[in-house]
Amino acid sequence: MAQHLNKDSLAKIAPKLAEFTETTLFGDLWQRKELSLRERSLITVSALVAMNKYAQLQWHIQFAKENGLTDEDIVEVFTHLAFYVGWPSAVTALETLKIEDE
Repeated sequence: MAQHLNKDSLAKIAPKLAEFTETTLFGDLWQRKELSLRERSLITVSALVAMNKYAQLQWHIQFAKENGLTDEDIVEVFTHLAFYVGWPSAVTALETLKIEDE
């Protein structure tokens, strides 16, 4: 099984990609005022589900929660996506969502 990269391991393997990730992706693109962080998270989570990129999805779900999305919001996104990107993609995305027990 492939190793899931994090910020530190990415920097060790591909320092320039890590630099672009930090400065251009999260330092510039994610900071633009035209969309809120919440909206950017909705878009990113949707794109990752559509492309079946579940390794990155797990991290972005947590990031989306930090940006104001609730578990209910994320479930609704996945439910909506089932009709556009396919049932299996939506169900697999749900498997990556770790809902906290209340």
